[in-house]
Amino acid sequence: MSVERESMEFDVLIVGGGPAGLAASIRLSQLAQKKGRTIQVCVIEKGSEVGAHILSGAVMDPRAMSELLADWKAMGAPLETEVSEDRFLFLSKDSSTAIPPWALPDCFINHGNYVVSLSNVVKWMGKQAESLGVELYAGFPASEVLFDEAGAVRGVITGDVGVSRDGQQRSDYQPGMVLTAKYTLFAEGARGHLGKRLIKRFGLAEGRDPQSYAIGLKELWEVPPQQHKEGLVLHTAGWPLDSQTYGGSFLYHMKDRLVSTGFVVGLGYRNPWLSPFEEFQRYKTHPAIRPFLQGGKRLGYGARAITAGGLNSLPRFVFPGGALIGCDAGFLNASRIKGSHAAIKTGMLAAEAVAEALGEGRAHDTLDRYTEAFQASWLHQELHAARNFKAAMSKGLWLGTLLVGVDQMLFKGKAPYTLHVEHNDHEALQPASNFTPISYPKPDGILSFDRLSSVFLSNTNHEEDQPVHLRLNDAGIPVNLNLARYAGPEQRYCPAGVYEYVSEEGASVDRMRLQINAQNCVHCKTCDIKDPTQNIEWVSPEGGGGPNYVGM
Repeated sequence: MSVERESMEFDVLIVGGGPAGLAASIRLSQLAQKKGRTIQVCVIEKGSEVGAHILSGAVMDPRAMSELLADWKAMGAPLETEVSEDRFLFLSKDSSTAIPPWALPDCFINHGNYVVSLSNVVKWMGKQAESLGVELYAGFPASEVLFDEAGAVRGVITGDVGVSRDGQQRSDYQPGMVLTAKYTLFAEGARGHLGKRLIKRFGLAEGRDPQSYAIGLKELWEVPPQQHKEGLVLHTAGWPLDSQTYGGSFLYHMKDRLVSTGFVVGLGYRNPWLSPFEEFQRYKTHPAIRPFLQGGKRLGYGARAITAGGLNSLPRFVFPGGALIGCDAGFLNASRIKGSHAAIKTGMLAAEAVAEALGEGRAHDTLDRYTEAFQASWLHQELHAARNFKAAMSKGLWLGTLLVGVDQMLFKGKAPYTLHVEHNDHEALQPASNFTPISYPKPDGILSFDRLSSVFLSNTNHEEDQPVHLRLNDAGIPVNLNLARYAGPEQRYCPAGVYEYVSEEGASVDRMRLQINAQNCVHCKTCDIKDPTQNIEWVSPEGGGGPNYVGM
């Protein structure tokens, strides 16, 4: 049965209210004012409010922000804590080795950067966009892409509200809206579910390296004053991960005795017994890390996938009717552990291409000017200098560190060669029988915690009577393959306790089933990336669902 939907039309539609999407909306409005024109810009955001789903470390390079809003400091932007010191430690189980500052490559030098809550930065950017006339609607996830008869993108349909778990319309049913535009920009963040479909539909990744991802887990702490050093930026590598697993940690000291700490694990890991969440909890107990947090209080928790392949894995990001911006395409610089400046810059570049096209009376064509502008930009130069980082680090901690050191310190990112990643992350898992199960310590409730108490701090909430937004293409694969061959890795790679193998009548494998606790989902997208047969597909839940991050 066809559904009658209300429709709204704009000049530009932006899907996602993160740094890329908001930067694009601000730049479009600035250009319209400069030309004395009107450009109708709409931003839709799936979170309950702008910033609710934004999670990052974060140390922010202000270069792009300064280009977007030159007076950001006077305007009250929440970039307040300038980096005062960089430290880098290699951890073994019981000790640590500090790398002297002179031995750190430029990518780990943060002079002039700021420790921020990216969630707060995005909320501030949202206010700037609205003050310029941008229409900004939170709680409206885009569920489908609309195409015209020629195959060009012409907009999106927002998700329906009031559909029960079994797919029936409840008494509070409201159909989603049809939103159309001359150009649609997709700024959904890493592994955007519509961006993923567009990459496939238009063959945008052909000829590129497979994309590489990581999961980033983060906690926000308030610590005693004697343990706080405002502006300190600490990174580590090594323990608790083995030397063949890509990953590391961050610990950033903000103002007001707040400390952001987190752990990143590359999703190309091989051992299905590995749990990124438990590795993060172990990391905090290390003798070099414990003193920073002991006696403090954990205030927040979250997790998010990171698009980390860099320039070699960057898909073509333009197609008829629109473009990918920010992490929806994968502009993050993994070597610097920074993506917000890249997101803002690509939002600006796309906006400038759109404004030019609209000024020429064009619509629904390919924004080639965006591609050309990126290739001529400082961001392209930065990503080109970092192009070998992810491929190098995929070779293991010690060889990878050596290769990165040669690339960044000897050649300054201008090596006469390019390294490549050859496999998708989901192809990396090996049978559980090849490894010894990892025995993780029980959480102490002081420094280490369990998943459910952590999810509670993310303020995650979903309407329970709605279709499960984590879809299985084949319901038999979890038990017949994932459990039998890989010991049920969903239980360990999910940082929110969404996946659980339970016994229906007995304890034997053939009587087990995969239970999906979708209400726990923090929208990290790890399952969509890491499932070994790509059997799990993340789609947008009912509007406003998911985490509600505060100060993250």
